[in-house]
Amino acid sequence: MKRTALVVCPGRGTYNKTEYGYIRNHTPEAALMAQFDNAREVAALTTVTELESMPVFNRAVHTKADNAAALIFAAGVADYAAIDFNQFEVVAVTGNSMGWYTALGCAGVLSAETGMQLVTDMAQLTAACSGAQFIYPVVDDNWRPDPVRQALVQQQLTLHQSELFMSIAYGGYAVLAGTEAAVKAAMSALPPCDDRFPLLLTGHAGFHTALMQSASDKALASWPATRFNQPQLPLVDGRGHIWPDLGSDLAALQHYTLQHQVCQTYDFSKALQVAVKEFAPEHLILLGPGAGAGSAVAQSLIQINWQGLTSKQDFTDLQHSRIPYVLSMGMPEQRLHCTLSGLA
Repeated sequence: MKRTALVVCPGRGTYNKTEYGYIRNHTPEAALMAQFDNAREVAALTTVTELESMPVFNRAVHTKADNAAALIFAAGVADYAAIDFNQFEVVAVTGNSMGWYTALGCAGVLSAETGMQLVTDMAQLTAACSGAQFIYPVVDDNWRPDPVRQALVQQQLTLHQSELFMSIAYGGYAVLAGTEAAVKAAMSALPPCDDRFPLLLTGHAGFHTALMQSASDKALASWPATRFNQPQLPLVDGRGHIWPDLGSDLAALQHYTLQHQVCQTYDFSKALQVAVKEFAPEHLILLGPGAGAGSAVAQSLIQINWQGLTSKQDFTDLQHSRIPYVLSMGMPEQRLHCTLSGLA
């Protein structure tokens, strides 16, 4: 009997040196790669195949906005295609930030080629906007809510109102974005923790804030609703709204994709929480590249005490099942449970 699964698509911060070669190493279908590459060739950009075939990881090249977006989208859609659908029934798809575009590709709203065109366009448009983005934890070491850190973040949002915004609610992390001055001031004011935070997200602009309005306007003008197809699977967006399969308002979906989620907070935690409550999947499958979303997923589940989870230790114990509850395709030992051959 098939096991039900919720598919989760990662955001843009997931392609780094450690992920270089991810697509090449997992040999996606040639036809799929051809669609990705064709979209890039039409735009006179370096193809995904070429980006993956360079001798070494080049930070200037591989983290460039439109290149990183192309690699992340290609890796995610290729991972989705590699799932053993004889073993899993995908009941819904969601994603974090840029992962919303990947989710649209997995659900059939966008073809592989059209989706590649969209992520490339949006990466270029948003990169041209101003602002910066950083991340700060709002949980303790055991992934329980930390009221002090939450209050400190809220204090900065209030202090820099209209210049600093909650960009992404990301499990146990607050991702804040705004003007460069407001981001710099907030990062200086927040107490350092875990030897990493507050962490500036290099190359990121003021994503999911009003600073993206010009990118949204241009995208709406060039991407009409006629370029979107009916979802073949339910989609859960960054508000926790469910777009039903075969019955969605495509004009509304286009507007959400190109305006609302571009310029307003992306609540990944709520998206995940609504998805597990509404569809009660037996597993969560996290697409690659990388496996960085795993902690935010677990923290989002802990927030609602899903399946009795109250801490990091609880989640670790849950993952020790014969088949882990959360299956990350970026982790070889967990990928084995997801794909037909275990080697795809």
